[in-house]
Amino acid sequence: MSYFQLENFFSNFSFLILFVSMIYYWINIAFNLKNKNLGTFGMILANFSIFTLLILRWKESGHFPLSNLYESFLFLSWNLTLIHLILEKMTPFSNKSEKFLGAITSPTALFTNAFATFSLPEDMRSPSPLVPALQSNWLMMHVTVMILSYSALICGSLLSIAYLIITFYNNNSKEKLLYASDNIVSQPEIDKEQNVTSNEVLNNSFEVLNNSLSSSSPISTNSNMYSLNLSNNLYTTNLNNINVVSKKTKLADDLDNLSYRILGVGFPLLTIGILSGAVWANEAWGSYWSWDPKETWALLTWLVFAIYLHTRITKGWQGKKPAIIASLGFFIVWICFLGVNLLGEGLHSYGFIKMNG
Repeated sequence: MSYFQLENFFSNFSFLILFVSMIYYWINIAFNLKNKNLGTFGMILANFSIFTLLILRWKESGHFPLSNLYESFLFLSWNLTLIHLILEKMTPFSNKSEKFLGAITSPTALFTNAFATFSLPEDMRSPSPLVPALQSNWLMMHVTVMILSYSALICGSLLSIAYLIITFYNNNSKEKLLYASDNIVSQPEIDKEQNVTSNEVLNNSFEVLNNSLSSSSPISTNSNMYSLNLSNNLYTTNLNNINVVSKKTKLADDLDNLSYRILGVGFPLLTIGILSGAVWANEAWGSYWSWDPKETWALLTWLVFAIYLHTRITKGWQGKKPAIIASLGFFIVWICFLGVNLLGEGLHSYGFIKMNG
């Protein structure tokens, strides 16, 4: 088989495996499947397929396979699967969090793989000789670190977005639960910012039980028993709802902590990538910084995540506020990585969309 046929096979195979893995993770969230290793096995296969594809590109072209947008997207997809596998292996979190991690990383890796394979024109996917500016050992150092940082920042930002979504629905569930509790039993008004615990509901249930049993009127006995059964059923439902809210809160906290850890790794990688790029730019173009669109957006990306880490470490912020900053960073990263390459005119542009004027 030729290099082209092998590359085409591994490209399609990795896409298929990522698609199946994504469907599995989504179904697993909905139906809680028993086989928990199938998704991990799929991500391992996809990682191996993309890695093999990149090695074939390296051997065919004779240089490190990060010279165009096609290879960069494949490398980004490979990094996303690698980050997923590392997190599954090294991070102790609940089974629910693990399923959500796969449901987030697998479609992202699938999107990057599909964009590279099916959206880019043929001439951008074909291996080509390096231009003189890229014929440097800095190619492997700078571009590898930058794309690895993008992978970590994208993954961490997506977890922050997932945290915001889960927290939003969780808060709505708490409000409904508080409203139901206030209408079932006469009790002091509960501050909506406080967490409703199962002990509070149980205490209210016992209060209803004691009040009902203290009634000595024979006429009201049937009515009291009916009220007791109704109250017990309602409180059983409330207890189930509280358990659901508690699990969602634990899941949201896991995602928030995991996002913080990943972004804490991605930020120094981005810093190293920007500094190495400045040194390389000075060697290639005679200037450390040219305010090229790619450089400008990379700096903006750095500032956004610097603010995120500053609020977490110095200000002690947790939860919603830093998650909003990280969510903003998600879009900034994609503009820096993809938007500038496709639409921008500069030293780093190698896209196929040209702006007029």
